[in-house]
Amino acid sequence: MIDPTGVSDEALDLLITTRLALSGVDLGQLPEVADPATGVPTRAAALESLRTFLRTTVPVISAWEPPVSSPEAAQQAAAPLLYPSIATAWAPGAEGGSR
Repeated sequence: MIDPTGVSDEALDLLITTRLALSGVDLGQLPEVADPATGVPTRAAALESLRTFLRTTVPVISAWEPPVSSPEAAQQAAAPLLYPSIATAWAPGAEGGSR
């Protein structure tokens, strides 16, 4: 993983604008001057906020590992499910399972 804290603002701006363009978002539609009547952020404010997000939140999320005893078990740990009964109802050994 690349540490985004050591990446220049220009490089992060290129990453941000490219990823947003691939998603169909054009930061060029944002004004260059703040408009207090609408509260729409400026391009510079939006880019600054996204750079801060990449430098602070993304490394924390990327470093997360499931709380297991070994790397092998981490590969088998399933992500939490909103409704686990749906996924486990027919699993062998599950209560009420049909197998």
